[in-house]
Amino acid sequence: MLLPSWPLLPCKEISDLSGTNLMTWRPQYRSSKFRHVFGKAATKESCYDGVPITRSVQDNNFCAVNPRFLAVITECAGGGAFLVLSIHHTGKVDPTHPRVSGHRGNVLDIKWNPFNDYCIASCSEDTTVKVWEIPLHGVLKNLTTPWKELQGHSRRVGLIEWHPTANNILFSTAYDYQVMIWNLDCPEQVIKNPVRTISHHTDVVLSMSFNTDGSQFATTCKDRKIRLMESHSGNLLQEANCKTHKASKVLVLGNLKKLVTSGTSRWNERQIALWDQDDLSVPLLEENLDGSSGVLFPFYDPDTHMLYLAGKGDGNIRYYEISSEKPYIQYLTEYRSHLPQKGMGVMPKRGLDVSSCEVFRFYKLVTIKGLIEPLSMIVPRRSESYQEDIYPMTASNRPALTAEEWLSGIDKDGKQDSARSQDDRSRTPLSNGEDLALCSPPRTENELRLKFHKQQEEIRRLRELLNQRDVRIKQLELEIKNIKNSQPQSSL
Repeated sequence: MLLPSWPLLPCKEISDLSGTNLMTWRPQYRSSKFRHVFGKAATKESCYDGVPITRSVQDNNFCAVNPRFLAVITECAGGGAFLVLSIHHTGKVDPTHPRVSGHRGNVLDIKWNPFNDYCIASCSEDTTVKVWEIPLHGVLKNLTTPWKELQGHSRRVGLIEWHPTANNILFSTAYDYQVMIWNLDCPEQVIKNPVRTISHHTDVVLSMSFNTDGSQFATTCKDRKIRLMESHSGNLLQEANCKTHKASKVLVLGNLKKLVTSGTSRWNERQIALWDQDDLSVPLLEENLDGSSGVLFPFYDPDTHMLYLAGKGDGNIRYYEISSEKPYIQYLTEYRSHLPQKGMGVMPKRGLDVSSCEVFRFYKLVTIKGLIEPLSMIVPRRSESYQEDIYPMTASNRPALTAEEWLSGIDKDGKQDSARSQDDRSRTPLSNGEDLALCSPPRTENELRLKFHKQQEEIRRLRELLNQRDVRIKQLELEIKNIKNSQPQSSL
């Protein structure tokens, strides 16, 4: 008779008074509301099929998403182009669908403006960065004339990033090893002079990441160094050159004062490393993952403190919980799929479906099938009401600063009082992120029923918020009344 094999639980080694080592078997459970987060792939009807995804070998995401549009870099003959689809335009994509095709070389990166859902920037092998205005109802004919064209780099531009709090400030980096800062709030259509050029790098910049208020940014470079710089002046604050870790991607972890990098160890194993933002001399920890060769793309959610790792060419996505205290990184679980991803787009928090407790959403680029597959990360909850504990205040689509204010040296950060911090970071309660004027009408009875239930849930949630506000108003009225009643007695 075969006995069931029970999983081995973590054990702790202790010593008795005689010095003999004793093994105590204690399960190491850790309380976390995100311990059971699971990935849910969209149905075939909710995917984007027949998309000619680029075959570029650049280690970028090739996809950008906001609550209205999905943009993906496509393969094309002669010049470079990318596709902009309505987020609700699922199913088979027309091969002749109009594209944004104003570049003379392959498009290498695209990013939506975080404060304008109709504005997207692209960079290309033709050494330019172009900023496009997308029409209200999407791209209905080929778009070839950009709103702004940025000419300053001497070699192909591989990476662009919008400033997280200042409006119309764009950073770009190219194979000329320069990082350039651009101000789009100017009358010229062609901008030839950046407001600042940063020249600390000795090789190609591989990735770039800002802290929460955008006052600092970190980069990884092909010269194996990790750099932390001031955004305004470009001054170098910290530099790491770790011989045991070759970093390819970097992320600043919100307000935790830490960086995480993904790369390879000296034995060429894929590895992640955690760094103290104030001391990059040695990493706080290094963790080897596997021996695969694809680049690891890290994604961080500052609201839930969850870190997702998606490898290029992998089908799985690992996810962890980050804390400010040891052991810093806690492995949760992984999502497994047989479909390998070439790149990933991420939906901003304001575009998630809060009624299903969705905390993150990827858009997987599956090149072998010409498919873009939405993948939702969901916290399982029994209640159907709004779960306020997993949706804290999140980044808004309103800028905290104008370009002029930021260029004058102003930083709105969380280092002052908490009331100022909440205002400066432009954070706002999460919503479902749907604009009813732009939503396509439901095509089936199931879609109609789903939209009805979502609306009912939103109405119920708003009623609860109103009730809470009413209770708070009554409390404040009572406090005012008590203060007024106590004033004559104190004067006597």
